[in-house]
Amino acid sequence: MTNQTQTLIEHLRSTIWARTLTSAEMIRVEADCFEQFVPKGGFVCRKGEALDNWVGIIDGLVKINNFSPSGKNVTFAGVPTGGWFGEGSLLKDQTRKYDVMALRDTRVARMPRDTFEWLLEVSLPFTRFLLMQLNERLGQFIGLVENDRMLDIDTRVARCLAAMFNSHLYPGLEKLVQISQEEIGYLSGASRQRANQALQLLEKEGLLRLDYGGIRVLDLEGLRHFQA
Repeated sequence: MTNQTQTLIEHLRSTIWARTLTSAEMIRVEADCFEQFVPKGGFVCRKGEALDNWVGIIDGLVKINNFSPSGKNVTFAGVPTGGWFGEGSLLKDQTRKYDVMALRDTRVARMPRDTFEWLLEVSLPFTRFLLMQLNERLGQFIGLVENDRMLDIDTRVARCLAAMFNSHLYPGLEKLVQISQEEIGYLSGASRQRANQALQLLEKEGLLRLDYGGIRVLDLEGLRHFQA
């Protein structure tokens, strides 16, 4: 089954966190969650808005980003199909601190705040899942700071691709990543042309192959440790 044909209920049941819930808990989750379609370039979430739900990607790709006081666009993370985000802001009960934009047509799953908070109260396994999620997210953002401050563009592109392979944050991602060079540029802070040069270098190094419709990762550990 492809994600394009996967229903909302099928997506919810396929998540890691759903495996931790009882049948009764899952019945409420399936009844409360709803789907939204966001076209390419549209906003999944906007900075400053109230936090009403936890967000998952049924199919598509989004970037979490913000603008510095000088107007520089800063991308914090890309979230592919299967990823869920926004739990930290929900737990802190704050307005959203960042924008989330669709890099392609995207189907979004939304769990209302009341359902999210109810699960925290009744399900210890769900709470454990969120602790792991927050820990993985922290590690991802620490790596982002290192990438932005210390690494050249070729290495940033390698690390950007490698970061998408996190079995907890983004389960089920296959070695053929359906992502364009333009999207890689957005996520790594490079132009499309510069991202293309970096990808060609990584292909020559034997770490990936540029295939029709995406990028095939040949050596994940090599990408994670690549240094130009």
